[in-house]
Amino acid sequence: MQKFIVTGGTPLNGSVRIAGAKNAVLKLMAAAALTDEPTLLRNVPRISDVMIMREVMRDIGFEVRRVNGDAVQIAARDAEWLFVPLEAAMKMRSSFILLGPLLTRFGHVIISNPGGDRIGRRPVDLHVNAMERLGATIEYKNGYYFARAPQGLRGARIEFPYVTVMGTENALLAAVLARGTTVIENAAQEPETDDLIGMLRAMGAHIERTAPHRLEIEGVERLGGVEHRVIGDRLEAGTFAIAAAVTGGEVEMSGMDPTHLGAFMEVLGGMGVPFERTDDGLRVRAADGYQPCDVETAPYPGFATDLQAPLAVLMTQADGDSRIHETIYEDRLDYTMELVKMGAVIEVQDQKHACVAGPTQLHGREVTIADLRAGATLVLAALAAEETSVISGVEHVDRGYEQIEAKLVALGAQIHRIDA
Repeated sequence: MQKFIVTGGTPLNGSVRIAGAKNAVLKLMAAAALTDEPTLLRNVPRISDVMIMREVMRDIGFEVRRVNGDAVQIAARDAEWLFVPLEAAMKMRSSFILLGPLLTRFGHVIISNPGGDRIGRRPVDLHVNAMERLGATIEYKNGYYFARAPQGLRGARIEFPYVTVMGTENALLAAVLARGTTVIENAAQEPETDDLIGMLRAMGAHIERTAPHRLEIEGVERLGGVEHRVIGDRLEAGTFAIAAAVTGGEVEMSGMDPTHLGAFMEVLGGMGVPFERTDDGLRVRAADGYQPCDVETAPYPGFATDLQAPLAVLMTQADGDSRIHETIYEDRLDYTMELVKMGAVIEVQDQKHACVAGPTQLHGREVTIADLRAGATLVLAALAAEETSVISGVEHVDRGYEQIEAKLVALGAQIHRIDA
């Protein structure tokens, strides 16, 4: 186990290069399993989730290797072992994205339910139902899904009860090699989903977005190799934007598309955070004070659920009460307990609503990270706080942020990693 030691109170100033998007690259790696031709992905972040996916794909029998620094080459010629174990699922829920491409190309796969056997609602039911609509036979036992489609998948109409990003992407990855036409209703329109669509089209897939939340896919017999660049991580960019605002500094971010942060930047503007677009990104600087805001998370183009936790740190510095309404994930407000330890005044109701009072001085404390976005949130709070904080559970941050402490140090932060 490792920890961050953070001494706050230093304004962050300078420029930072935003890494490739975590929420895109794992799906792009999965897409490489749809062809026996080599695929080259560029702008691949050095994060632990990429390493886990690489090892899972290697265990299946694919060739996956780093080349030229930020690139990953994948050759999925043969599958020796169509099995995704529980160990991988426990480390990374996104390993379930391999269900669609492995099933449609090879006709069968055994894949663990993320987190193993669960009581009550399973988080991947929508994925499984989509595969069954496409003609697969799937049996669930002992924490594993045994999926078969020996005669191949066939096009179908898939209507999700609500927008699901990874559910859309899994269905899309299965449908591109299915016979006939597939229509996906309530399809996600996140930039990362469109990045996947762009790569699949370059591989030869026939995909059209005929309405904002509708995708139509005409299956093809085979797909070819491709070279594709991963889009910049809008969530990392949002994190550094908040870092500039809460520390009283100015940060320029490059390597990302500001249009992917439309709803987020609208909220920052409403709070009084000055920003401007640049040729290759965004520049954000601090203001003397901030206005409170009300935020409700929603699928893209709404306010991203992954940015509501970092935004809560800025809310503690606003002049008045701000409110959060989390509509997508259960227990997404658990991080607030750690912020309260640091001096934040937050009232949580029914795990969906929170009221954040401000302005409040934050203080250095010993806190623990529970998940990826909570990790970025506690780092931001520690940077804004007086005194020194000790943050445990930094492995969660490593899942989605490439060398976050090195980037922060380059901006002037006092943060270092130690072995506990």
